[in-house]
Amino acid sequence: MKAFRTFLNRRTVPATAPGERVYAVGDIHGRTDLLQRMLVAIGKHSAELGPPERLHIVIIGDVIDRGRDSRGSLEALDEARNRMPELVILLGNHEEMLLRTLAGDEGTLRGWMRVGGVETVQSFGLEPFVEGEDAVPWVAALRRAVPKAWVDWIATWPLTARSGDYLFAHAGVRPGVALKRQARQHFLWGHEAFLEDTRDHGAVIVHGHTIFPEVDIRANRIGIDTGAYSSNTLSAICLDGTSQTVLAVSGDPPA
Repeated sequence: MKAFRTFLNRRTVPATAPGERVYAVGDIHGRTDLLQRMLVAIGKHSAELGPPERLHIVIIGDVIDRGRDSRGSLEALDEARNRMPELVILLGNHEEMLLRTLAGDEGTLRGWMRVGGVETVQSFGLEPFVEGEDAVPWVAALRRAVPKAWVDWIATWPLTARSGDYLFAHAGVRPGVALKRQARQHFLWGHEAFLEDTRDHGAVIVHGHTIFPEVDIRANRIGIDTGAYSSNTLSAICLDGTSQTVLAVSGDPPA
C-alpha cells in the first residue's frame, strides 16, 4: 500500500496528515487537454494558498480508455513525473485491463474492447481487435506499439495512497471489511454496496470509477469522477488539513 504519513485517530471532521496538502484528480480517460489544464490549475491554486510542508497530487486511476488521446495522457504524465515528485498515480481498472491484455489474457482483451479499449489502441496507431480475429498476433502488435518502459511503469502504480483520515483508491472498498484486508478487485472495480453504504470505512475513501454530475462529498467517501471524456469537465478536490475545496476545468467537446 502506497502511503504518505498515516494518522489513525478519526475525528468528526476528517483531516489530512499534519502539514500535508493533497490534490486528488478524477478519472482522465484520455482527455490530455483537461489533464494539462488541471495541472496548471492545481499549481495556481496551491501557490495562492502558500507552500505546504508536503504536497501530493494523486491521479485516481483510469488515465486511459474512452477518450481519444490515451497515449497523450500517458505521455503527459510520464513527462510530469520527472519534474513533479509530488505526483502519485493510482492504478485503475482500465490500466489493469491493458496490463492483462498485454500479458495475453484473451478474455480480458475482448471485454476491454467493449469498455473503451478501442480508443486506446487507436491512439497507439492500431486497429481495434475484432471478434474472431487471432488474438496472438494482435497482442504482439500491441506490445510493439506500447513502449515497454510505460508498461513497466504502469505496473508499478499503487492501488492506494493515504494521508491522515483519507484513503485514496480508484473504485472504492468493500463495506464492512477492514482496509488492510480489502481485496485488489474492490480497490479497482468497487463493490455493489459501496456507494450507498453509510458506515465508517476506517477512512474517508476518495475515489473515482463512478461518474457523478459534480464531486460527490459524503461523510465516508468522496467521489471525484465527473465523466471528463463525455462531460468535458475534469474535477479534483484539494484536501488541506480539515478543508475541502473542489476544483474543475472544462474544455471543448472532442471533435
